[in-house]
Amino acid sequence: MKAQQDPAVIHSTFVLERSYPKPPERVFSAFANAPQKRRWFFSGRSSDLEKYELDFREGGSEHAYMRFNNNSRFPGVPMITDTTYLDITPNRRIVACSTMTIGENRVSVALVTFELLPTDQGTDLICTHQGAFFEGSGGPEMREEGWRKIFENLDTEMAS
Repeated sequence: MKAQQDPAVIHSTFVLERSYPKPPERVFSAFANAPQKRRWFFSGRSSDLEKYELDFREGGSEHAYMRFNNNSRFPGVPMITDTTYLDITPNRRIVACSTMTIGENRVSVALVTFELLPTDQGTDLICTHQGAFFEGSGGPEMREEGWRKIFENLDTEMAS
């Protein structure tokens, strides 16, 4: 019998929901417009965005190269996210596959679906994150917390 080891891959799904007093077109634009998305999606206290490219279309990609700063546990270490857009229905749905690499290690792969549902008050946003987390990823709890912070930034963006 082999000694028990931590799993090499942890699979996890979480769902985050937000409501915005803006129409779906306005919320969708926050994802599609590169300067706007850069402002809310990549603003953080523990890393600095050094390079960002967005080709927002089905089959298009998004690339972000960040470096952890002195407010993090890993000052100077690069973090790269690469995303491919698999399905885009304007003002309704975005489905993307993304990878995250920290230093030299791929730490996760995810399928992320954003649904924009019109309401009498504006838009409900439902984000479903399905991830495979590898060694060194910090796990699904850390990723969910990161997404919560990203959506707090979007809350601020939608309030303006």
